Amino acid sequence: MTEHIHDLALILDDLEAQGRLARVKSEVDPVHDLAGVAAEFEGKPRALLFEKVKGHPWPVVTGLYWSRELLAALLRKDERELPQYVSGCIKNWQTRPVHPEVVSDGPVLEVTENDVDLAKMPIPVHATKDGGAYFDAGVVIAKDPETEVRNASIQRFQVTGKDRLHVNIDSGRHLEDYLAKAAKQGRSLTFTLNCGVGPGLHFAGSAPAEAAPLEMDELGIASEFHGRPLELVKSSNGYDDIVAHAMWALECEMVPGEVANEGPFAEVTGYYATVAPRPVVHVKKIHRRAEPVFHTILSGMEVHNSVGLLGEANVLNLLQQQVPGVTDAYFSHGGCGFYHCVVAMKQPRAGWSKQAIMAAFAAFPPLKMVTVVDDDVDIRSAQDVEWALATRMDPSHGVVVVEHAFGHGLNPSFPDYFGSKVGFDATQPHPRRPEFERATYKSVSLADYKVEEPEILVAKAAAEEAPVAAPTGPRWRDPAERVTRTLARLKRRHAEARRNAMGLPGLADVSSLRAGGLDRVFVAEPEAPKSEVPVPVQQEVAEAAPAPVVEEAPVAAPAPAASPSGQNGAAPVAPAPVTHMRPVDVARARMMRSRTMPQFPSRPTPPDADKADSSDRMAGNTGSIDGGPQAGQSGDDA
Repeated sequence: MTEHIHDLALILDDLEAQGRLARVKSEVDPVHDLAGVAAEFEGKPRALLFEKVKGHPWPVVTGLYWSRELLAALLRKDERELPQYVSGCIKNWQTRPVHPEVVSDGPVLEVTENDVDLAKMPIPVHATKDGGAYFDAGVVIAKDPETEVRNASIQRFQVTGKDRLHVNIDSGRHLEDYLAKAAKQGRSLTFTLNCGVGPGLHFAGSAPAEAAPLEMDELGIASEFHGRPLELVKSSNGYDDIVAHAMWALECEMVPGEVANEGPFAEVTGYYATVAPRPVVHVKKIHRRAEPVFHTILSGMEVHNSVGLLGEANVLNLLQQQVPGVTDAYFSHGGCGFYHCVVAMKQPRAGWSKQAIMAAFAAFPPLKMVTVVDDDVDIRSAQDVEWALATRMDPSHGVVVVEHAFGHGLNPSFPDYFGSKVGFDATQPHPRRPEFERATYKSVSLADYKVEEPEILVAKAAAEEAPVAAPTGPRWRDPAERVTRTLARLKRRHAEARRNAMGLPGLADVSSLRAGGLDRVFVAEPEAPKSEVPVPVQQEVAEAAPAPVVEEAPVAAPAPAASPSGQNGAAPVAPAPVTHMRPVDVARARMMRSRTMPQFPSRPTPPDADKADSSDRMAGNTGSIDGGPQAGQSGDDA
């Protein structure tokens, strides 16, 4: 049953029960951040609820239409059945319309705001170059000034003041006709903008003009989807209608001829709609629920699966009436949801594939491309459709070009709504020939077979080949124990190095010291500000973050005593190679070098000891654990 879809509050409860509602608990800024987070979830089979919107007490929901799987679950239908289901509802409405009912009260009238301030509503700014905050999911309900037949439509409204909007009205929409009729009568056009409604009303507002004649009340489409009459309440002027179960409703007025710049706005095409003079809307009053939820959409897959789904259903409906053999139709996402239609058919005779191309253009004027394939092709698979184009289309007579045709103004290839269209006949010749028979395989169930699938280790091996520093000692499980032992080991080695440089007897020689790794100085730039983060925490963060390149520069070892001939008797020691060290090990070594060591009694200084000791002191001043680089710090923004 779909009785819940008339009310957004019930819809959210239903999605919650199905595990199809993701919640953003963190506070988000409605300017760019909200849409940025939503874009990361676009296309996934869950809607997204933002519980904390900066500067506003009410949440925002998006994603109701960005997944056909989600939409099918909401409507209790199979995903593949959606076009046929929508087409069936439109047919029922056309033949047996269920009219809306006007009731005395509804949830939308719980609060009425006479002092209009649109800034109080959590209206987001979506794309980075959008001209401002936009209503993009509200449904307009207006009446024909001559016949008073109601019409539903979805337009974009830019917020330009506390009680002022600028609206883009698509050419060919009934709202454009209503405004022109009001101008002829010398009066303004009033309407309501209803936000936070269910998919039935959204579908009614998205229905193409070819499916919804001007003389029919489109609100009956919502009644058909709801399975019951749509409930309306009267606005304060007693004339216009408000959706009783909407979350918000704005009473609006347009004065014919009053225009101002609107835009830019990121549209379904993936481009920004241009700035141009468009009608001005004055908001007279705001009605809302006591605890409303604002609904917005991203201009991508959500439009593909709402507006595009209605267009797809209308094309399928008309094609099956006019062209024998048509089995299915699909508006591809690559075609922005309503610029490319793929039609599947089983031709009864030669030439009907081209009839399907022409009929599809007539059924939905925004289309720019139509591809017709045989019924053995999966029209929802771009790979399968491309296979048909590559192996079955004959370019010499399989390409149909329609020049100077009416299209969709948002498509930049249709300036002023005029451009060229193209159809591709990718069906095999009729009658079918053996060389075009598609290879098939026996259908089997893998549950009947024991199959072992080993883990693919390629990615793991590649990661292991990346230059990472090897640990300098045992890897103890306890981080605190590891730090303690490492510091003790470094302290012993540092003491041996100092005493050996001063010529004290009984200490390890330079070769053993070099074996311990203290004849190198670790250099890591740039130096970071001092941190109060404890060493174990620094270790955890540093090991989790990508290790920066850390160079090890050789330091001159203490020179041995001169031979009787005046030359050094020991062979020169080759400088240590440059390697990579982990930031945490670099920090520990610096800390030990910076610590104050006990002073020993003075004794005669061996030759070149001052030079070596000076070099050691200079190297020891390269940094400390507080002055070393912190994990995760770099010159890049996250």
